[in-house]
Amino acid sequence: MAYATLAGGCFWCLVKPFTSYPGIENVVSGYSGGHVENPSYEDVSRGQTGHVEAVQITYNSEITTFENILDVYFKTFDPTDNGGQFFDRGEHYQPAIFYHNEAQKRAAEAKIQELNEQAIFNNPVITPIKPYKNFYAAESYHQDYYKKNPLHYEQYQRGSGRKSFIEKHWGKQYD
Repeated sequence: MAYATLAGGCFWCLVKPFTSYPGIENVVSGYSGGHVENPSYEDVSRGQTGHVEAVQITYNSEITTFENILDVYFKTFDPTDNGGQFFDRGEHYQPAIFYHNEAQKRAAEAKIQELNEQAIFNNPVITPIKPYKNFYAAESYHQDYYKKNPLHYEQYQRGSGRKSFIEKHWGKQYD
């Protein structure tokens, strides 16, 4: 098994696209990259932990690759905005790729270069690529939020502008 740790704004929105993807074993919402051990949602939301909302994906590297995971990842958020995502603003909503090894770092760099060459977005992809240092699972009520609260999840996707952004750049994706 291998791990991918990715941030792209609200972690609720990063779970569903991966759950039915071949080779994905588990997707956990949580907090990554900060300096506070075992932070709570409230701690992270105050913006003083250094953590961002993220997901940690456990995948079978014999079935899928980190590159495939990046292909899905970049279709879930706005990679040209490092100030947060859509109406969720602030440090804890910043996107990031937390690489677990040099191969993941190179794959992320290559994917960003490819996206910039394709000029899919009006602005360049500026998603930070950072070394992985930690991940803490979020509280249970945040896990699989799209299943537990489907109506609120759908309203959030639409109301935040995330869904329309994704559809504008990639077409209909993950319903």
